[in-house]
Amino acid sequence: MMDALGQIEGQFLLWVQAFLRNGITDPILSFYTKLGDHGLLWIALCIGLLVIPRTRRAGLTGLLALVFSLLFTNVLIKNIVARTRPWLIIEGLIPLVTERDPNSFPSGHTSAAFAAATAFFHTMPRRQGIAALALAAVMGLSRLYVGVHFPSDVLCGALMGILCGTLAWKISRALQERRERVYP
Repeated sequence: MMDALGQIEGQFLLWVQAFLRNGITDPILSFYTKLGDHGLLWIALCIGLLVIPRTRRAGLTGLLALVFSLLFTNVLIKNIVARTRPWLIIEGLIPLVTERDPNSFPSGHTSAAFAAATAFFHTMPRRQGIAALALAAVMGLSRLYVGVHFPSDVLCGALMGILCGTLAWKISRALQERRERVYP
């Protein structure tokens, strides 16, 4: 049995399915959401940043943020809360992608996206940081669009990601300041 919030969120997902899904955006958002599987899109971006000396710090900070996101979101919170995926309890909701993990809360895709994007936001020029946050927001919205998360899963995933990205940035900044004091 779903609680009141779950029922409201379920109605929203059914509305998305009925009025927003279509033959043009379905394959695009399904493809984009799958790029976030196992954090692959964000890992690839971090590795790409590691190759360029002036963005190396952003890449390292992003990878640290992704590790925090994995540990806190996917390993810890998801298994403690163990919230059922929406299509398993909302009659008529059809997911556009397959998810093997039965746990929905919080969204690991969204957490990883916002963790890396927040790290990039703090360590790269403003324009690139804002672009990264926009990509993260689209990742979160894609999880709703394809029907594999409740809105509260995505919202909490974004908040967890922002916290993980900020933590990684603070650690990175502290290490850089220490290195500058030791090797002026």
